[in-house]
Amino acid sequence: MKLYNTLTRQKEEFVPITPGEVKMYSCGPTVYNYFHVGNARPFIIFDLLRRYFEYRGYKVEFVQNFTDIDDKVINKANEEGVDFNTIAERYIKEYFVDAQGLGVKKATVHPRATETMDAIIDIVERLIENGHAYVAENGDVYFRTKSFPEYGKLCHQPMEELQAGARISVGEVKEDPMDFAVWKAAKPGEPAWDTPWGSKGRPGWHIECSAMANKYLGKTIDIHSGGLDLIFPHHENEIAQSECANGCTFAHYWLHNGFLTIDNEKMSKSKGNFFMVRDAAKQFGYETIRMFMLSAHYRTPLNYSAESLEMNKASLARLYEARNNMEFRIEKASGDTMTAEETEKLEALKGYKQKFIDAMDDDLNTADAVSVIFELVRAINIAVEKTPTKALAQACLEMLHEFTQVLGLLYQKKEGEENLDAKVEAMIQARQAARKEKNGRFKLYLSELYGRRSDLIYDCEGKAVTPYIITNNLWDIEGVKQYRFIQEDVKDYTIWLNGDPQKMNQEEILGRIRPYLGEEARIRVELVDEIPVLASGKRKYIENRCEKYKNQTGFCG
Repeated sequence: MKLYNTLTRQKEEFVPITPGEVKMYSCGPTVYNYFHVGNARPFIIFDLLRRYFEYRGYKVEFVQNFTDIDDKVINKANEEGVDFNTIAERYIKEYFVDAQGLGVKKATVHPRATETMDAIIDIVERLIENGHAYVAENGDVYFRTKSFPEYGKLCHQPMEELQAGARISVGEVKEDPMDFAVWKAAKPGEPAWDTPWGSKGRPGWHIECSAMANKYLGKTIDIHSGGLDLIFPHHENEIAQSECANGCTFAHYWLHNGFLTIDNEKMSKSKGNFFMVRDAAKQFGYETIRMFMLSAHYRTPLNYSAESLEMNKASLARLYEARNNMEFRIEKASGDTMTAEETEKLEALKGYKQKFIDAMDDDLNTADAVSVIFELVRAINIAVEKTPTKALAQACLEMLHEFTQVLGLLYQKKEGEENLDAKVEAMIQARQAARKEKNGRFKLYLSELYGRRSDLIYDCEGKAVTPYIITNNLWDIEGVKQYRFIQEDVKDYTIWLNGDPQKMNQEEILGRIRPYLGEEARIRVELVDEIPVLASGKRKYIENRCEKYKNQTGFCG
């Protein structure tokens, strides 16, 4: 497996410190508000990296922190007139609500800065003792940046260039503009902790991550990750203070995801051009947001738009449809042993596993990995297009789940089906109301090969099925070449068939469809010269039939 290392600016073969184990640290949120969609990208991407390592057999220790003491947390608490812990507790809980919605697994450890204060104070004390940090006259403690000759190695900028943009702000009493705070002296009304050097106060932001990584993963870790905006100064400062305190390399691999943009500008709270994950999820769904993040390589910029979210929502629906089709086939099929022909088909499908691994091994190329999954879905549809054994259908479903679980997709099951039932019930009620009010017939295009999850009807046993399941039973009838399914109204259905009418067995066609729709259904089969091809994954409302179909022959049942 190769990963792009920001430190070396090249893809490198991943070699863990301890064979079979991975120690990962990823910067978590500052908990003073809900997190926005831009924040969600690193949470999703490095959750995915952790999942993939586990899939490949590694034991992963994954640490993601909470910054629960910070200027932003304190300011928020002052605004509301509450204790800073109240703010932190509230938004840590809200983080887990959104993270769970996005399919982000809990880390091995979620340390908080306030719970790691002893480790933070210890590392600051060591830096003071070895001369890499000093106590300023106002009680602040600063890291002496020029004491670390390698400073700038992560952002690949020489000290001279970094120094040119450094300034000493009002109230700071540091020796050099490049120095940064590792401890802040107490201010009136702010939380503070006692220290051995006599300066009561609270930690600076950068030192928190160094201390938490050290405490839970050790002095040297395999991977440190975060957003591109953290390279400088946050991660650069982490390297400097960690390596000066411990006398060894801090992290072997540094991974950073690209920005999420709106109108080609980075999404951020400071610019005001952001969308909270909670709000975006109400419109598109949490899982759609995850699918969107996986649609591009993690290091490339990704532009946020409603159009992109809708496209990914449709793509996700196709995967759910594939899963639902296979579950339906497993339920209806028999035969616990595959035929020789099916065994050959399954062996051919196994080739997609290597394609998937190759994509993921290439610096976590999720865009290609998602493409492999859709290739697999198409291949599975062909493999089971005729009546498969239960063994083959189950094997195909397990293969689909194997890939989607690595990416953290298709995790909505019972809850998703319940939501779907409500949508279908609402659709039926809307149709019935339209009939009573004589507002015309509700005509809905339903039957693309993969369909959409909301484009379901119920069979006579009350189980949700898709038009594809119904009309796929016509595949092997002599004379049938193409088909299209339309639900005209609550009990009115039309099947468009293309082929040779002389060879079609009308009784067999109706006999295969009716068991799904029930005895009360009114079914009309129209024989047409051509079936229009509509854009895949898009729902179409057919208000009027094309002129060419008005006088087509057919039969009813």
